[in-house]
Amino acid sequence: MGERRPFGAIVVGGGVAGLTAALTASAETEVLLLAKAPVATSNSWNAQGGVAAAVGEGDSPGLHAGDTLRAGRGLCRESAVTALVEEAPARIADLVELGVAFDEDLGREGGHSVRRVVHADGAETGKAITAVLAGRVREHPRITLADGVRVLRLWEDQGRCHGVLTDHGPAAAPATVLATGGYAALWERTTNPRGALGDGLVLAYRAGAALADLEFVQFHPTALVDDGFLLSEALRGEGAVLVDAGGRRFTDELAPRDVVARAIAERGQARLDLRGIERGRFPGLMATLARAGYDPAAEPIPVSPAAHYTVGGVVTDLLGATTLPGLYAAGECAATGVHGANRLASNSLLECLVFGRRSGIAALGEVAAVAPVPPTLGSPEPPVGPELRLAMWSDAGVIRSAETLERLRSAPALLPRLVAESALARRESRGGHFRSDFPTEDDAFLGHVVVCRGQEPALESWS
Repeated sequence: MGERRPFGAIVVGGGVAGLTAALTASAETEVLLLAKAPVATSNSWNAQGGVAAAVGEGDSPGLHAGDTLRAGRGLCRESAVTALVEEAPARIADLVELGVAFDEDLGREGGHSVRRVVHADGAETGKAITAVLAGRVREHPRITLADGVRVLRLWEDQGRCHGVLTDHGPAAAPATVLATGGYAALWERTTNPRGALGDGLVLAYRAGAALADLEFVQFHPTALVDDGFLLSEALRGEGAVLVDAGGRRFTDELAPRDVVARAIAERGQARLDLRGIERGRFPGLMATLARAGYDPAAEPIPVSPAAHYTVGGVVTDLLGATTLPGLYAAGECAATGVHGANRLASNSLLECLVFGRRSGIAALGEVAAVAPVPPTLGSPEPPVGPELRLAMWSDAGVIRSAETLERLRSAPALLPRLVAESALARRESRGGHFRSDFPTEDDAFLGHVVVCRGQEPALESWS
């Protein structure tokens, strides 16, 4: 890396989870923050939704937990949900203290029983939070930020992570935190940046860490048909309605996202009618639609589902520790069990804040070990091209079956194969996983499908 400072922690990823982990750990140690691209290209920067937190009158962490558990369809790890909702108000207060200017009104999104979603600049919440956190990272004397650096392999030796190997050389530290985001860009239609391919999951799996819940993929119901641009759920929370080709409303717009996505998928596409809402509250979205040639004041906008959020990730405890000592994970790349089978809207940025902070604190407890000689890199992971993305959309999309999933078991890239194997192992439909050959929930699958290197998928219960 050309960097000789002794780091106490390495954080991989420049989104909200990574920035939070780095800022937290930097209170007591030197931190190296690696990002393969500038902060402004992260999923966090592009997040239109807000942050769910029980900060409004008549709300409580208990109500927030209840909504989260219902969305998770029986698979939420209740201890993780408790941590998430109880710490949420404090994390909002932290952001306000750092300088994030939130809107005065709380929003309501699908699955929430009350208005509890905190927004900034309407649908620019992710950008507002990420910009403030990134500014603090850049000015922090104990954080070295290196973007444009790609991590090629975890530095694993004798069952412990000692750091990372990058395209700029090796870097060692007692603790490594993965905050690399999800893998929704494996699908042809996606709201994510094209680089969201699950790099961190592949790194962790190849180093021996366990992954889980890969079959649970949240397909956002309302992405622009043309290019997958996300039309935020906040629009439906303010009264936008979904209509079919004949102009007829056909679903509850604030039902859980998997329900709404399947209702649209069954029709091929639908239209989102924005004419009855206060469009001035969403200037950025309206400007984007205008640039795309649409007039939301005159006619409904054509939308269809797109892969948006991936529940699966690297298995962690509630402090971010993975099954590989010295390695932590936070944010979308982690599987804490907090989302169960389907993420409640606007719990994702909250997850980054809560568990990013927890992993940053836990990383400080790692004791430095003598790092061995860096290993060789080995064979690179095959690239994900248009053909594979199309196969993921057609064979592991909103609706899948054993017949379609079997075709993906010979995919050239590792993670699509693991997604297919996990989806085949779950012979039921639940949350973000719907199989036409097993269209109902089955209590025999009340657990998490865990995949480990050299082992068959296994169902585990988490407390």
